[in-house]
Amino acid sequence: MNKFKKIKTGIDELIIIEPTVFGDDRGFFLESYSKRDFDALGINDEFVQYNHSKSKKGVLRGLHFQTQNAQGKLVRVISGSVLDVGVDLRHGSKTFGQWYKVLLSAENKKMYYIPKGFAHGFLTLEDNTEFQYKCTDYYAPEFDSGILWNDKDININWDFEKYEINESELLLSEKDKIQQSLKEFLNKGVKL
Repeated sequence: MNKFKKIKTGIDELIIIEPTVFGDDRGFFLESYSKRDFDALGINDEFVQYNHSKSKKGVLRGLHFQTQNAQGKLVRVISGSVLDVGVDLRHGSKTFGQWYKVLLSAENKKMYYIPKGFAHGFLTLEDNTEFQYKCTDYYAPEFDSGILWNDKDININWDFEKYEINESELLLSEKDKIQQSLKEFLNKGVKL
């Protein structure tokens, strides 16, 4: 029996994963990854780098990707919650430029699989949110790239009002404040 439930998003290969959680009065136990079970879900990647971040409420990280050494990511929250977004940037994809968002939290224990060729970003919904992600390739700063989080051609609904976050008070890195637009990225002729 597979310990993970695969939930399709409507964008090929972009998948929400629900682990089986065993709980009792002591707490809970879950497997966050099993190569055998993930292979059965059609996720055959080898993860080579694991990352962990901690953020305040209102931090927005993204939309990030690498133009070479592309990274597939398996992301999860172990404390707090985020609104997590994947944007399809795969050349020739019928869903190019489309996005899907999911609430990931320590409470719901869902994971999000973002394959190579996608931009990724998240909005932190609580203070002291801890976010972990496994990557299929190593970070390569020379190929680091991104799309502006509020690009009008992508038009992501970040649900600021729903989560009581003031858009004018977002906490962004200097890099994320000045990322390129989708049109600027396309004009470079880079194909993911």
